[in-house]
Amino acid sequence: MKSGHTTHDENISFDGEKLKTFFISHLDKIYSAKVHLITHLPELLKQAHFSDLKEAIIQTVDHVENEISRMEIIYAIFDSSYFDHNTNGLTGLVEDAFSAIQEHGSDKELMDLSILFYLQNIESVEMASFQILQIAAVKLENKQVVNLLKENFQEAKSDRTLFLLLASKYITAMS
Repeated sequence: MKSGHTTHDENISFDGEKLKTFFISHLDKIYSAKVHLITHLPELLKQAHFSDLKEAIIQTVDHVENEISRMEIIYAIFDSSYFDHNTNGLTGLVEDAFSAIQEHGSDKELMDLSILFYLQNIESVEMASFQILQIAAVKLENKQVVNLLKENFQEAKSDRTLFLLLASKYITAMS
């Protein structure tokens, strides 16, 4: 097999139960990241200095609450519930970015830029996760789940774009 190419003689087989297990396990990981984010956003709001960043964080709180609600609907559809796996990898990545915010103490520009970096990272990971889960949901033949994940993806994408625009604004405005 050539690198990156699938040949016709390979058999990739996912039965429904194996794919559902994969799906729920990875939904748990992104759910954990969303819960982690929602617990840290109020602290970020207190630490943010510029009004446009504060407004973006408030908007993100609403989006994350909606995304968590949608994921809880997905759990119900699959007759499942959140299971707290070892998510240290994802949570550790997010925690490292969150801790870096504190390193800038009294420098409000760098602190806000670090907040944007943190938010940009987590939204990027969430977008990628929602995309893969959407593909799996199509294979699981559940249009409602596909639509719920699509809504979550769109909100994460919207937030990521907003954070990127704010970071660009801050960087270009720094003298």
